[in-house]
Amino acid sequence: MLSTVHGERTLTELDYVRLNKFADGPLPAALADLLDTADILPSREIPSDIVTMYTQVEVEDLPGGPRHKIVICYPADAQPTTGFISVFSPVGIGLLGQKTGAVARWRTPGGGEHSTRVIAVLFQPEASGDYTT
Repeated sequence: MLSTVHGERTLTELDYVRLNKFADGPLPAALADLLDTADILPSREIPSDIVTMYTQVEVEDLPGGPRHKIVICYPADAQPTTGFISVFSPVGIGLLGQKTGAVARWRTPGGGEHSTRVIAVLFQPEASGDYTT
């Protein structure tokens, strides 16, 4: 597991509470680590360039790979073929709380490392005034 440095990522209070109370079972270790180390802000104070739940983000695989548009969502809403990626997946955990320009890193199920750069936050619920999604 790649570690998270305190202050490296920012979550909304609502995302933090909802993820901590997730009822389908234990959290993936990397997500639990993120919840333990992330900075937490009220939803109304989250910067518009931070990846929150249901944010549509454009990412670029590194080094110099293709760009993708994805949405970080809860497992029940995940549809990887349409770009809806579960926050419980390595990609979702790697991106949640990152800001535009940051490089997200994670381990693949096969044990390899992967990284992607956050090119742009295309839509963030909080930036549009939605503080409850």
